Amino acid sequence: MSRAIGRSLELYYIDGRPDGMLTAEMFNWTGHVLMAPRTQIATALAREEAAYAGIYLLLGEQDGEPLAYIGEGEDISARIRSHDVKKDWWTSAILVTASANKLNKAHARYLEARLIAEAKAIGRMPLENTVTPALPSLSEADIGKMEAFLENILVVLPAVRVDMFIQRVRSAPKAAIISTPTRPFTQPEPEARFVLENRKHNLTAFAVLEDGEFVVEEGSQARREWASAHMHGYSKLHAELKHAGVLTEDGERCTFAKSYAFQSPSAAAAVVDGRPANGTTEWINVATRQTYKEWEAGRIDAAQPDEALA
Repeated sequence: MSRAIGRSLELYYIDGRPDGMLTAEMFNWTGHVLMAPRTQIATALAREEAAYAGIYLLLGEQDGEPLAYIGEGEDISARIRSHDVKKDWWTSAILVTASANKLNKAHARYLEARLIAEAKAIGRMPLENTVTPALPSLSEADIGKMEAFLENILVVLPAVRVDMFIQRVRSAPKAAIISTPTRPFTQPEPEARFVLENRKHNLTAFAVLEDGEFVVEEGSQARREWASAHMHGYSKLHAELKHAGVLTEDGERCTFAKSYAFQSPSAAAAVVDGRPANGTTEWINVATRQTYKEWEAGRIDAAQPDEALA
């Protein structure tokens, strides 16, 4: 099994403000990412790299719903000036270029097409792009370079607050291997598994803690609509999962059509219950009948170093 390799990322807040312009670069990568709020777009477009070839993302909202646009250009600043006039919904821009302007038009078109396809496949944010462009003709070597460049883009974007390319849908678990006299098989120790039972609305959901992620399993049930008058950030997540096809309507409730990795037990519980929820107390360990909070506390205590050996 290959070991995950850490990466070093440098963020630079240009004007010293966490909500202002920033750049992001990674060690041993020629890529350069510039994020600018629309209020600072004139300053951003005056920078040298803004006139390079590359791709850009415009992010914002339209009619209360998130929206994004992915584009490319030989001179990104010229393209964004055009969109600044024609589009009034976007509130921030992300410019992706390469040092010394090493990307050409074909490279930019390839990256644009791949990012559009990736965004549509994940489905976390609607795109204003109605058509997925065809991939341009590149040499085998250039395709390899652009795929490596794209991989780094997808690592850097979440660091500049762009999470639309994070894939949280998880594949179903592999079928168990059957033990036979000639091929004995020892089932590995199962991951911790939890259940949430909402008796009022006749909902049952199962989840596992797997590789540090809280994954609600395919087939679990959830409220059909966000029921709370309090419009929490989780209400947008509930709507997002329906839009992406992770939650599908099934009579008076929804069903998880795919397993999905949440950032916390509370996020998972809120989507299941259709209201803000404390997931640390609502999820119950299937084996021990402890709440997630109690189970987690026991695991933390067990992980304490032995004072006698300190």
